[in-house]
Amino acid sequence: MSEQTVSASEACQLLGVTPATLYSYVSRGLLTSHARDGERSKHYARDEVLRLAARRKDGRRAGHVAQQAIDWGTPVLESRITQIEHGVMRYRGRDAMALARHATLEETACVLWEAADTDPFFHAADIAAPAHWPVLREAMRDRLPLERAMALLAAWPPMPDLTGAQWMRILAAALLDTDIGSAPLHVQCRMAWALETSVDTVLRAALVACADHELNVSAFTVRCVTSAGVGLPGSLTAGLAAVSGPRHSGDTLRVRELIEFVMASGDIAVGLGERIAQADHLGFADILPGFGHPLYPEPAGDPRGRLMLDLLQQHAPQMERLQPLLAITATGSALTGQSANVDFGLAAIEYALDLPRGAAQTLFVLGRSAGWIAHAMEQAASGSLIRPRARYVGQFEAG
Repeated sequence: MSEQTVSASEACQLLGVTPATLYSYVSRGLLTSHARDGERSKHYARDEVLRLAARRKDGRRAGHVAQQAIDWGTPVLESRITQIEHGVMRYRGRDAMALARHATLEETACVLWEAADTDPFFHAADIAAPAHWPVLREAMRDRLPLERAMALLAAWPPMPDLTGAQWMRILAAALLDTDIGSAPLHVQCRMAWALETSVDTVLRAALVACADHELNVSAFTVRCVTSAGVGLPGSLTAGLAAVSGPRHSGDTLRVRELIEFVMASGDIAVGLGERIAQADHLGFADILPGFGHPLYPEPAGDPRGRLMLDLLQQHAPQMERLQPLLAITATGSALTGQSANVDFGLAAIEYALDLPRGAAQTLFVLGRSAGWIAHAMEQAASGSLIRPRARYVGQFEAG
């Protein structure tokens, strides 16, 4: 064998275990034993033994819990912002879906930020965009809203005195390609997309439903960057970068493409079946984009997707695009055993209202910015640096 090996006694010494325990590791698949020609005793790859020793040592420091926590597992830090439990999401102890049915995003942000009764959005000073913004807006006009927002926020000059409310208004202008406005954020969306006032409820609720989601990828990114001492604009830009991935809000683009593919196929069940069959080849773990969520048990599923679809039916029931969407929802759930999630709900709003591509991401990101700011505030107040340790599993030094 070309790799360095150790005997059973040497392996026991490195691991600090008895021979019986060593053999149990082999039987459980944690170690592989090797027989040398002409020898009865077993040998073990030294690096494999050392990796297992590192894991055992790490385990005594809750390392196994930490490993599992990285992927939908055990909590890794404490927060007072959002709780997700038994299929219910709460912002600061208040049912988030109940808030979404009547509160504005501005009011929800105040809940998340634990702001005083006076709404900071109504007392934020007017914001003058920098002189280069019109040039950048024109250059980014044909790009997706999220791409434009990332460029425009990154180019904003340092202004440490701007408040979270002001940054949300700046972000809205960047996403919507409009001037910085003072109207309620859902109204800014409706006006930018030239919609009727009847859909205000749908847009407002979608923003609130997306305002936070505990320690998701972008929120954790915001907290990490904030813990390094970066100010709010830098943390928000980091959140935008994290959310741009296809496994975060970028999934809304996949769902929009799925809807168009199924509609063009002429048969909803056949079209969805084709996409389910392609799932492994597309490189994603989900059965069908827009269905299912690890934090929400079936059959109820993700309450955010359910709320958005319900409100679409209540406030835009006559749209010709709505009934096919509901058929896709029902058929997709029947085929996968999973309910429509937030990404499907947002993409359904985009498709049903005939909004420009990327509008679903705009709703997601604008809503989520309220949570990002809450996480940045909480992390900054803690004064701690987020610096986890890595378990080394590479090649060990010989000898």
